[in-house]
Amino acid sequence: MIVIFFIRNREKPPIEFIKDEIKLKMKNAALQPLTKENQGLFERIRRETQELNLNNVTRTKAYFDIYQKHPEIHWAFLGHMVSRNGGWNMTDLKGDLLTRLLTKKERNDYFSFLERGNWLIFQDAYPQFLLYGESLKRGKPLFYLLPYLNISTFMETIWNYFWRSPDPYILTMALVINEQNYLEKRVIQNPVYQKDVLNTLEFKLQDVLSFNQILFPYRKNSLAGQTLHQFQTLHERILLGKRLYKVLFQKKDSFIKWAKEHPHTGSRKDYWPHIFNNVNEGIPGIPYQLRLNSCKLRWGASKIYSPDLMSAWKIVHHQEAEKGDWFRDGQVADYLLETNETQINGEIEYEYCKTLERLELASLAKKVITLFD
Repeated sequence: MIVIFFIRNREKPPIEFIKDEIKLKMKNAALQPLTKENQGLFERIRRETQELNLNNVTRTKAYFDIYQKHPEIHWAFLGHMVSRNGGWNMTDLKGDLLTRLLTKKERNDYFSFLERGNWLIFQDAYPQFLLYGESLKRGKPLFYLLPYLNISTFMETIWNYFWRSPDPYILTMALVINEQNYLEKRVIQNPVYQKDVLNTLEFKLQDVLSFNQILFPYRKNSLAGQTLHQFQTLHERILLGKRLYKVLFQKKDSFIKWAKEHPHTGSRKDYWPHIFNNVNEGIPGIPYQLRLNSCKLRWGASKIYSPDLMSAWKIVHHQEAEKGDWFRDGQVADYLLETNETQINGEIEYEYCKTLERLELASLAKKVITLFD
């Protein structure tokens, strides 16, 4: 096992040291047989990951549990909050609005796309956190075991660096880079999802479904977040991750407090109970009526139906994750450099309100694209 001691430089992350370490790892990538002790650890990690990787609710809670146990792993809280958005997008497909806009096949295809991505990220990220916890318990780094779990060489290098120079920003950005690259071929470039989801629903996803808005609730009914443009671009998704991290940790205490007080159910009632309800208040067969005015319910209007995830979707049994290390070019480590922005505007409430209003109008007209020409 190759070990390189990094020199701590608070002004500039040691990107070149990390790049050199990655090159050495790639040259010495052959795996040796696991010892009996490590084989047992490997099986425990796989089993625990599988048990918690049932659905969006169990994954989202597991991320937050990791963060509360290891607050130095900032990505675990970022992953928790982003995973909440994944759940809300899933239940939207069974809620008041999208059931009027999309066919059953479109909704099922879109759920499959969201669920597969959510599942893949968890089965890649969560074993890393368990191995880190075991390393702390034993008092020595065990990250040379990551390749046995089909984790990228890139992350083995990063975790070794983090063990010697605990830098939450570098670890967070590395995990953002890793997970987005991990999804790129397995989901984004997957021909099935390209045909049935991304190409078919491209305009709807970008302009109508709020798929491009990531919401971070805090305090009572307050929202922060960011909007993603060009979802299919890997570069843009990584930059979004950097911005989301800034937004979340600029006032993390408010977000953490909210997360503790509001367990994730998948219903948008979790953050806006004055507008959404997990009980359907509508009357079957009655045409949809506009209910919102400036993000407030009109007088006498029923709340928008947003079901819990557990009642909206059954548990999916996934095929095994595709093998292969995405890492090929050390230049990807340049994303680890901090951005120049000291503050990033996380205001999103007005934009999100407009999204809801457009969704309502589209539902009323039962037309999607023509409303936004």
